[in-house]
Amino acid sequence: MSFRFGRTGRRAHARLLSFYAAFFFLSTTLLPAGVIRGTVTDTSGATVTGATVVLMNGAKYVNKTVSTADGSYQFVTGQAGRFSLVITAQSFRQLDVPAFYAGASDSVERNLVMEPEWVHQSIVVTATGTPTPQQQTSAATSVLTQLDLALRENFVDALRLMPGTVSTQTGETGAQTSLFIRGGPSDGSKVLLDGVSVGDMGGRFDFGPLATTGITSAEVYRGPDSNLYGADAGSGVAAFSTVKGTASSPTLRLAGDLGNFTTEHEIAELSGTHKTFDYYSAFSWMQTTNSLPNDEFHVATAAGNFGWQPMASTQIRGTVHYGVDATGVPNAWEFYHVADDATQKDQDLFISGSIDNQTTPDFHNSVRYGGTRKREQYWLWQPSGQLIEYAYSPTYGGSYAYFGNSVTFTGANGYTASGRAMLDYPGTYPEESPTVSNRDEADYQGDFRFTPHVIGLIGFRFEEERGLGLSYITFDPVTTERTNYDYLASVHGDFKGRLFYTLGGSLEHYSLFGVQTSPRAGLSFYALKPRRGIFSGTKLLANFGEAVREPALTEQFGSLYEFLSSSGFLSTAQALHISPLAAPTTRTYEAGIEQDFFSDRLIFRSNYFHNEFGKQIESVGGALLPNLIPGLTAAQQQQLETALGYYYTEDLGLYVNSEAYRAQGIETTVEGGIGHSIFLRGGYTWLEGVVQRSFDSDNEALAGGYEPTYNGIPIGALSPLKGARPFRIPPNTGFVSASYAGKRWTLISTAAFASRSDDSTFLEYEDISGGNSLLLPNRDLDHGYANINIGGSFQWLKLLAIYGQAENLASDQHIAPIGYPSLPFNFRVGLRLRLGKGSGE
Repeated sequence: MSFRFGRTGRRAHARLLSFYAAFFFLSTTLLPAGVIRGTVTDTSGATVTGATVVLMNGAKYVNKTVSTADGSYQFVTGQAGRFSLVITAQSFRQLDVPAFYAGASDSVERNLVMEPEWVHQSIVVTATGTPTPQQQTSAATSVLTQLDLALRENFVDALRLMPGTVSTQTGETGAQTSLFIRGGPSDGSKVLLDGVSVGDMGGRFDFGPLATTGITSAEVYRGPDSNLYGADAGSGVAAFSTVKGTASSPTLRLAGDLGNFTTEHEIAELSGTHKTFDYYSAFSWMQTTNSLPNDEFHVATAAGNFGWQPMASTQIRGTVHYGVDATGVPNAWEFYHVADDATQKDQDLFISGSIDNQTTPDFHNSVRYGGTRKREQYWLWQPSGQLIEYAYSPTYGGSYAYFGNSVTFTGANGYTASGRAMLDYPGTYPEESPTVSNRDEADYQGDFRFTPHVIGLIGFRFEEERGLGLSYITFDPVTTERTNYDYLASVHGDFKGRLFYTLGGSLEHYSLFGVQTSPRAGLSFYALKPRRGIFSGTKLLANFGEAVREPALTEQFGSLYEFLSSSGFLSTAQALHISPLAAPTTRTYEAGIEQDFFSDRLIFRSNYFHNEFGKQIESVGGALLPNLIPGLTAAQQQQLETALGYYYTEDLGLYVNSEAYRAQGIETTVEGGIGHSIFLRGGYTWLEGVVQRSFDSDNEALAGGYEPTYNGIPIGALSPLKGARPFRIPPNTGFVSASYAGKRWTLISTAAFASRSDDSTFLEYEDISGGNSLLLPNRDLDHGYANINIGGSFQWLKLLAIYGQAENLASDQHIAPIGYPSLPFNFRVGLRLRLGKGSGE
């Protein structure tokens, strides 16, 4: 069949072709095409010229370009998809590979940061509240990356690989673990997960059962920062982030390993992206018997991270972490040689939901909801040891208690004690001690870039907290509710890429302690700007900050004010001006230097800090309180003695704001690389802590109480004496780490060191005579240690890898405080399987 066109038909056809041509021309010139642009800089903020930028759409190559003289680059895409940018430049390495969704007509700005080839630097958030390269901040911030966490199932040892931090675990795997930052108290650090506060009410957080499952990095900021994070950021902030899916198609990872002490660990992860969605989910199981009786531990952890980017400027994200664990609590085995029949169980749920919007190229807004549900139950199932009558008190005479075996133990200071220690009391078993901390929070944060060198930030945080604990009066569960508000504002930026600054302040309104303000300021100055050569950059820095902490549940329920008000003596408390607990405070001054060598192949940092911790909360014996509260007349002292009742006659402790101490020190770190694959890092911290005031210990003799001694040496039984060091914080700590990351082999070796530290056996009035013969002098009571670990993996096949981890190679059982043996040498060996064709992970 054929068709023939006449003259009219040919003209119509020509007009039709002309119309389509014109339409195509107009559509390609008038309709907006997608643009991806940005600037490439190094970590100091200097532009990088000549960097090759490759644009990928999923696993497909789209285009490449080169950054210009001002560091800028641009792509015109005209297509939709999930893009990523890969950058290469001589002497530099890409700091991160950002993945994002963009529509065919979206305009997207992605500024890219590159680090020196042979050192590791990071984008940090805790220092300024917005993502900022470490080199552009004055804050002391360290980051544990995915490589640092790859072979670990918990954070106990990993947290020791930072200057100024001490991670103390009272026992073996799963046992309670506290983090001390720069001499601060164990409850003085704010713990965040995806920007949401996950600590107990009052700041306490147990790192022992926290698994690394689903965690991509851990960022630790050292210094007070209530300006950005509210109460509890007294001595620092530990911020954890959840893994995001980036692969272009579903990727499944399976891993399992076995080790000594009947240890097993399994994990399954599924992640990927689909158009505007990204997803990640994980589940892990870990169990071990440990080496002591009644010390089995297991933990199950689930994690998820789900994101939706309906447009290039807006991202909606939700994360969830749920952990269930149970661990035996054998108590301080070295003091009893009998294990308590006790268990601690935790159920922790952490959720977050956020909306991020780049409203304009310079204005960014985020709104976040955070929910924390923490349940802790301590069960003492039955008493252990031998039931023996002992001298109870002069008032009540003899009584019965369960005692451990006869033991002899020696402190690191060489002093020795022998005898039998009280372990449990007669009573009705099982005994339960529940603790609940629930929190709902809503945050808003807006940041605006006034100029390329000035960023302002404002924020608001609302918290509603609900808690449950045991009453010090009836020992029955009691509840409390707290409503808290934070208002914050700050500004940070630079002047000509040489002077970087952060200035800010916050107003905190907490229902428990009222209104507080927390200022913060930081400056860093490049005396010698980064360049090539032996001395390739010199930076000076200084910081000042203040912070507050919210009292914990146990402190609130066991405070002197709470005791009087719940016992019917509220009028006495008011008449004697005894108020609720105040907020413990922190103030810090810091100065330091950072020196780069050999064209940024070696970096040396050294910081001096001086911290002041005031209004600290301690438990003070009831017999001391009437004499120690200032300004009371003899009649008022008698009035308080009457109100205290048996808490006065039996010298039972109640919490008051009566302790203060300072801590100063020097942190030093050195890090560098050898080629692309080897990275070396080490650090040393000297710390001097001095207690300036403590009603509980140093004033007992002055108040007519009983001051325990060891052959004339005064002892702080429950808290350190005035002039002594805070407990469990060694004056000398250090670490070294070395890693090799090749095509098939990955090897990681770490070691953490600590000198002896002050402590107590806490066995006050607990020998068989009701005396203090089992107390030892505090000075240097805890042993120093060297904790050495090594691990690695080998990519055997394309989809299959072999990995292993050996910990505590020296089998040092004095890593934990006195009384608590540490887990000896232990190892795990396993296989890792990866299934999926996606790219990006």
